[in-house]
Amino acid sequence: MKFGETSLIDSKGAILAHSIRVGGKTFKKGITLHEPELAFLQKNGIERIVTAKLEQNDLHENDAALRLAKALKTEHLEIGQPGTGRCNLIAAANGLIKINKKLINTLNRNDEAITVATVSPGQALKKGDIAATVKIITFGVSLKYIIKCEQQIKEKKPLHLDPFKRLRIGLVQTTLSNTKNSVISKAHNITADRITALGSEFAQDYICKHEKKEIIQAIKIMKSQEIDILLILGASAISDRRDIVPQAIKDTGGKIIHFGMPVDPGNLMLLGKYTNMKILGIPGSARSARLHGFDYILQMLAAGREVRGQDITAMGVGGLLKEIPSRPMPRKLKEYSPRPSENKCAAIILAAGRSQRMGKRNKMLEKINGKPMIRHVTNTVVETGIKPIIVVTGHQPSLLMSALQGLEVDFVHNSNFRDGMSTSLKAGITALPEDIEGSFVVLGDMPGIKKEHFSKLSDAFDQQLICVPTYRGKRGNPVLWHQSLFSDILNLSGDIGAKTIIEKNSDYVIDVEMNDEAVLVDLDTSRALEIFNKNFNK
Repeated sequence: MKFGETSLIDSKGAILAHSIRVGGKTFKKGITLHEPELAFLQKNGIERIVTAKLEQNDLHENDAALRLAKALKTEHLEIGQPGTGRCNLIAAANGLIKINKKLINTLNRNDEAITVATVSPGQALKKGDIAATVKIITFGVSLKYIIKCEQQIKEKKPLHLDPFKRLRIGLVQTTLSNTKNSVISKAHNITADRITALGSEFAQDYICKHEKKEIIQAIKIMKSQEIDILLILGASAISDRRDIVPQAIKDTGGKIIHFGMPVDPGNLMLLGKYTNMKILGIPGSARSARLHGFDYILQMLAAGREVRGQDITAMGVGGLLKEIPSRPMPRKLKEYSPRPSENKCAAIILAAGRSQRMGKRNKMLEKINGKPMIRHVTNTVVETGIKPIIVVTGHQPSLLMSALQGLEVDFVHNSNFRDGMSTSLKAGITALPEDIEGSFVVLGDMPGIKKEHFSKLSDAFDQQLICVPTYRGKRGNPVLWHQSLFSDILNLSGDIGAKTIIEKNSDYVIDVEMNDEAVLVDLDTSRALEIFNKNFNK
């Protein structure tokens, strides 16, 4: 191919290399110049232009792109209309793309004018999605290079789309005494969406206790229903091959194929089988609709692929799916010291509300054994030695500040307190120093909390990012949060607390059992206050 500036006389049949606007008319690059175009250009004072001229053994860019696309085509891929040197290969069905990276690289190294770009290997495609595009970046290319490409992929094609099969998929959810129905329902709905998106049937769901014998029974029931893939979402994450779920699989006569995967979220996934039924033990993080490591395995199985341990261990490159505020990880930690007593942890005390269930009274100022409720709570926090302590005010701020006079605390006023608890949480987080490792979030209407509660939460802080106190399996307050989750809290809105963040990050929550129910008792009503006062000195 010849390329360069030519006179109009020598440009007949050449390809215009650059767009020209002249005489109120635009001539776009890539057009073939004939007598009418050349006459118009000459009439408007153009004498020389930049063109490309194909030689005897050259192919036009569109012809070359189409020819290479045809060579790349396999079953379930369609060829798009070529134009401007580009021709797309399009998915003819929903499925999973398989790509031979080495072959694609070989094609791209034949000549700099020839480029083949694909989606990522293993990507799920919908019918109509582009799987790959051939682009000839010059106006023409030598035929010998296209022939060379064709020969390189004659025996082995680099692109294959495996369509998703319609399979019967079942879900078993296990429960503990404190598992909420809302958690079960949410997981059911999100899993149903995942399954139907693959074109499979959500054939059966089953709920049982998180006990080996019940899980064994559930597996056998699912097999009797001719389930192809069984998902087991445990109330407690699988921590080891010898844990409850894998042992239940083995005790049915099943097999563990692989435990764990280098994909995050999804590290604690388990792959097994019982006869010909594949089983996926999935972690609590799969209750979220965000992309998850187990999605990759489910897609592979739905596409009819055999999944081996070596396939899973090969997923590490690209396995860090997202670094987003709602997905905080230990990898964010600069130094993860063994105890927060060695770190720098703060406390945020929420005291901004209007106490609407108390009528016109501000419950924070109600007396307990002669002292305002908020002073009891704040005194306890001060006695732990935690610093700094941020008290968030809103309703009647001057009275609250007077009630805490003499205590070593900092105040931050939430002028938006009427918009709900989330505004107070954000005000408290914003007021924290930058070098804070974590913070307790303390409710100002829980005067029964003790130093021991804070100590137990602190002791657990080296194990997880969210430490939640429980009593007889029921979760309460205060909660100890790692600083990597502060950005999540800042994204909250309305009159909600941070429970949604806890649910979304269930893999990074540790429940810390307490010896008394004080972590569950908040005084929202006059009756609750009356009962608490009556029992205060008992």
